[in-house]
Amino acid sequence: MNIIGRQCLRILQNNVKSPNLSHDFGRVFSFKSAVSLKNLYPESKQKLYTPSFVPDPKLKFDGFIPLDKINITYSASSGPGGQNVNRVNTKVDLRLKLSTATWLAEDIRTKLAEQYKNKINKDGYLIIKSDLTRSQHLNLADALEKLRAMIRSTLVEPPKPSPESEERIRKNLLKAARERLHEKRVRSQVKQSRRVPTDI
Repeated sequence: MNIIGRQCLRILQNNVKSPNLSHDFGRVFSFKSAVSLKNLYPESKQKLYTPSFVPDPKLKFDGFIPLDKINITYSASSGPGGQNVNRVNTKVDLRLKLSTATWLAEDIRTKLAEQYKNKINKDGYLIIKSDLTRSQHLNLADALEKLRAMIRSTLVEPPKPSPESEERIRKNLLKAARERLHEKRVRSQVKQSRRVPTDI
């Protein structure tokens, strides 16, 4: 048994209701990676794409993305970075073909095609790129998190507008249509005034 396991066993065996019990568990089970963005780039102001989303077990997507079902390519990143930029391929190009992504539900794929049609090429691939850092693994994690956020956004039902909001939208549309017709009428009168009289 390693040292962490022995500490956990000691805490459980004591079974003392002390105010420091939760603190001890947090100290034992806390872990911070040595390759985190904060450790690799301590003075960097950039942050990985981490949306504030709490997974719901009732949702159709649990966050798992099979890497063998998507195409991942690497290339040289743009911008400053010295000769390391020319030697290491850190930019991530992630492509997901929606028509063959059977690990996603049909309605999720349909909503992805509707909401992110500007990110889909003519071959039907959803393209996600990331060159946030100079680490290939961190950029891959960033691209995968972007894909997860896209999928989860399709599962969120948009709130229905209230009757007051619908009435306000209708009035704004009518007002915009009246202003457009007024501008069109004024423009037509200006053009007519510039015409050369034909009865002379």
